[in-house]
Amino acid sequence: MIDSRVLREEKFDRRETSEGASQSKAEVASVSAIPIAKEIISKPVYRVIKRGLDLFFSSLMLLILAPLFLVVYILVVTTSKGPALYMSRRVGRCGETFLFPKFRTMYIDAEQRRAELEKLNEKDGPIFKMKHDPRVTPVGRVLRKYSLDELPQLLCVVKGEMSLVGPRPPIPSEVSHYDEAAQRRLSVKPGITCYWQIMGRSDLSFEEMVALDNRYIDEMSFTTDVKILVKTPKAVLSGKGAY
Repeated sequence: MIDSRVLREEKFDRRETSEGASQSKAEVASVSAIPIAKEIISKPVYRVIKRGLDLFFSSLMLLILAPLFLVVYILVVTTSKGPALYMSRRVGRCGETFLFPKFRTMYIDAEQRRAELEKLNEKDGPIFKMKHDPRVTPVGRVLRKYSLDELPQLLCVVKGEMSLVGPRPPIPSEVSHYDEAAQRRLSVKPGITCYWQIMGRSDLSFEEMVALDNRYIDEMSFTTDVKILVKTPKAVLSGKGAY
């Protein structure tokens, strides 16, 4: 089901540089020594059980959603040129990088067209986002609206690189612009969903995203995780703030 012809560079979204996935870890050297958040260290039982639940539920979801994976795969490869997946380099806990899969939502020449769109960026901070980005395919708009492009990240949860709940993982070029408050996001394992995914998504400013991620770190618990997971389907189905 997974296309072997995956893109090894993030050429389509945000402020990624031309080196893409081949970027050196030197770009995140300034955050590579970030300690694991004390909220995690002080809760060893929570940490172990959280990992067990992540592994169980992500594996279960991969099995249950296998038919949907196939449908999305077919839609992507039959409606625009290019592979079904692309792999981008992301920064996880303590500055460690990993390959991050998503279903492709943009045309294959998106990177070449980005320069002409820079002046139309609608986000603050190091993020590039447009509500009506012309590089997004018709199928890609639907996938983004309902976060279906994010489904392959369940594989990262199985591998232990991500959690079901946690701050979204940034690309290295974004991390190079982080201040101390933003760097704190890297003190815990990144996740598929988080506070700002259920409280506005891309409609929020970068500063608001950072504040909500730090709020999650301060409040980390089973209760917080369950609350976010329960509210995520409604937020996803509403399609609000997704583009």
